[in-house]
Amino acid sequence: MTVNIDDWLLEILACPKCRAQLRAAEAAAELVCTGCGLAYPVRDDIPVLLVDEARPTAGGGSAGNSVGPAGEAG
Repeated sequence: MTVNIDDWLLEILACPKCRAQLRAAEAAAELVCTGCGLAYPVRDDIPVLLVDEARPTAGGGSAGNSVGPAGEAG
């Protein structure tokens, strides 16, 4: 699976949870937040930027903060 999003669009997209920049994860067809580490799916080349649709990644973001879906520290 390949993320097919123009570079100019990727530059202006931001994580809806923490407002950090997103990076494309080509292997999983996702956009991963560089801040909180949530991974947002890309379906039919359309990013689904809904926190409820995102999944936490193993790394939890570059800051190392692990926050659960209800806002509890993990």
